[in-house]
Amino acid sequence: MSIELAKERYNGAINVVEIGATGQKAIKVGGETTLPFLFREGATPHAPIVALEILDCFPKEWPDILTEPFGGAVKDPVKWAKAACEEFGAKLLCVRLESVHPDFGNVPCEESVSILKAITKEVRVPLVVMGSGDNDKDNELLPKASQALKGTNSLFGVASAENYKTLTATCLADGHSIIAESPIDVNIAKQVNILISDMGFDSKKIVMHPTTTSLGYGMEYVYSIMERARLAAFMGDKMLSMPFILFSGQEAWKVKEAREGSKVQGINWEITTSVSMLASGADILVMRHPDSAMAVTKYIDVMMRGQKI
Repeated sequence: MSIELAKERYNGAINVVEIGATGQKAIKVGGETTLPFLFREGATPHAPIVALEILDCFPKEWPDILTEPFGGAVKDPVKWAKAACEEFGAKLLCVRLESVHPDFGNVPCEESVSILKAITKEVRVPLVVMGSGDNDKDNELLPKASQALKGTNSLFGVASAENYKTLTATCLADGHSIIAESPIDVNIAKQVNILISDMGFDSKKIVMHPTTTSLGYGMEYVYSIMERARLAAFMGDKMLSMPFILFSGQEAWKVKEAREGSKVQGINWEITTSVSMLASGADILVMRHPDSAMAVTKYIDVMMRGQKI
């Protein structure tokens, strides 16, 4: 007697967000109608994608394990960006404009933007552009960066409940998508999406960053919250129907197990953190070590083959 497995069916779907423009290899993320890799229950039209992260300045706080693969290129953001794409196959690049932060150089915003413009001339992949993390600086920096990249349909971050108006307005004017950030809380995530949408911003150009953690530091809790958000979206909640972007590299490499362990342990910590985030619904993973990024990209390719079986 055959047993038919029970299958969940949902009416809702995750929004499809496109990043990139003419002259670039634009990518699409989202569109899922089921939880990750459950292909017999729904569709996953666009595979999750890995982005390599670079800075607009030398990464003083990164361990040597992270900078070694790029050699001297890490001293020049443009060469670093080219190496990430040409040597390590990055199809999406995350540029963090850290140099304007008071603790990391405090350079003029114009200088950081000029580096960003130089990067866009040398690489032909879509960009995720992140601010420095200092709200005052970012409110000056990000509008200038957005205007400099007008027409490229980049993904800019971050907008939070406390600081979303400036970035939302400039992304709306310049045609970019936006990262909505919230602490790992479904209700606050939804609130930030509503606030951004209420300014006339298309909810289908929002990508959520729910903030996460590294393997061994509460991943189970993060997983459960992200799954709740996904299930709410599948049940029809339009204000939670956004793709996820997760910064697994940043989270993994700030813990002592990765930073102070062997090279293999650090890389495996980033890989395992990233794979866990894929299982919780990540659409974009921002990673730091190219070996980790290539390993996770291969993992995604293998998992997506299951859709054809």
